[in-house]
Amino acid sequence: MNTKTVVLMSLLILLLLLTGCVMYLPQDEVKFGIEAAQKGLWDEAIFRWERTLQSNPNSPAAHNNLAVAYEKKGDFDKAENEYKKALELSPENEYIQSNYKKFKENLNKIEKNENKDEKK
Repeated sequence: MNTKTVVLMSLLILLLLLTGCVMYLPQDEVKFGIEAAQKGLWDEAIFRWERTLQSNPNSPAAHNNLAVAYEKKGDFDKAENEYKKALELSPENEYIQSNYKKFKENLNKIEKNENKDEKK
């Protein structure tokens, strides 16, 4: 091999190695989102799970996690939309079904309390 070929091959290998070091991995976003949620950092969790959905829009787990985060933030319309997307993608998933059922029960309680406050 001539010197030019060796230099080009070396640069190509270096470029591939550097690209691998900074490669974006969606599972990392999911992990960071879970860690943020466990610390009560809901905005950060939302950011991470939205990024996950950019690369994997058909992830029922990411939609479910995002729904939980929106629910914790009090954004019930967005939460319900995300739960519905998660259930569309995985209708048999008992974990998502359970989360959605609890969400609806909590939402009904909140609405009843608001109605009671309005009557006073």
